[in-house]
Formats: sequence, structure tokens, C-alpha cells
Amino acid sequence: MAEKIRVLLADDHAVVRQGIRQFLEEAGDIEVVAEAGNGAEAVRLAEQHRPDIAVLDIRMPGVTGVEAARRIKAQIPQVRVLILTAYDDDPYIFALLQAGADGYILKTASGDELVRAVRTVHRGESALSPEVASKVVRQATARRPEGAAGQVEPLTPRELDVLRLAAQGLTNRAIGHQLGISHRTVQGHLASIYGKLGVSSRTEAVTEAVRRGWIVIE
Repeated sequence: MAEKIRVLLADDHAVVRQGIRQFLEEAGDIEVVAEAGNGAEAVRLAEQHRPDIAVLDIRMPGVTGVEAARRIKAQIPQVRVLILTAYDDDPYIFALLQAGADGYILKTASGDELVRAVRTVHRGESALSPEVASKVVRQATARRPEGAAGQVEPLTPRELDVLRLAAQGLTNRAIGHQLGISHRTVQGHLASIYGKLGVSSRTEAVTEAVRRGWIVIE
């Protein structure tokens, strides 16, 4: 039997933690190994339990989720950080992504979406709510210097399909499901896209495609 995904859960509302824990553990392959009510406790428990993933809220007493994410990533870099919050304000999003967060999911997400996000982050992929993914792409595109686009090998129609869905924040498996291909085939398309564009991440690839006018973010 495969080992369960070990999760640290941090939120300053005990009732909220209880509900999140229930959603996660009902999935069967996820185990909440510790709970924290504030950021400082989250950092301490992350060092103690060495979970696979720390699921953090942003607004917590004392040490915020942003600072907790930064400390966890600095002290225990193998722990992946998934932000679960009600706030989609730009300053929070970019501060957390700069702090090294691996995913950013809004509390409006369903239980199934949260479970998928945990699994996605555990696989080493980025998990972003569609609203957050759109903001990240827009911000990165706005910051890209003019004239940065040079000649590159054009993407195939299928690669463009993959990028359009990636821009919506879909996981590799979700992209594959929509396109009728396997998630490994999606990975192959993304690797080809990265090579053609000279980038190393989904966000960079989508940003470059937007700048070139190949895809449009609604």
C-alpha cells in the first residue's frame, strides 16, 4: 500500500481546521499529521513532523501565513507549501509565490478541488485557483520588458491547446482529460513547449505565449 501524503494544517479557526481535515482524510491517501492555530506554531510543527505538505491560511495571529511559508521553505525546503485562503488580493498572491509557495487555492474551492490541489502539489506541480492563475499571468506579462520576444520555433496546435488550459490553472491530469490524452502526454507537450520558448515553468510559458499573441487570457 502506498504511503499517505502527510499534511500539516494551519488555520486560526478550529472549526475550519476540522472541516478541512475531514475533507482531506476522507480522500484515503492523505493524513493530517499535525494542526496549528498560528504561523509560529506551524513553523515549529513543520520542523517537528517534516510533513510532505503544509497547508496554510494567510491571516493568522502573530506570524502570518506569508512569513510562515517563507520560514518553512528556508528551514525545510523539501516541505511543499499550499496556501488555502479566502483572500485573492494581488499583494498576498505575489508575496506568497515569492516566498516559495507551491500552490494557492481559495476557500471557495470544493472539497474535491482541495484534495486535487494537495495531490498536485505532492507530485511537484503547481496548484493555482483559476482566478489566481489569471492574475499571476497578467502580472508576469506586465513586467516582461518590451522587445524581449525573439524568433522561436512556433508551437503546434496541440501545444497551444495545452497552454490555454494551463493558463486556466488546470493540472496535467485535468488538461489530459479535456483533450482526451494521458497526463504523461501532457507532460511531454509541456516539455516541448518549455524547450521551444526557453522557459522552465508553466507561468513563464503562458506569459511568453500571451506576449506573442498566441493565446489570450480572458
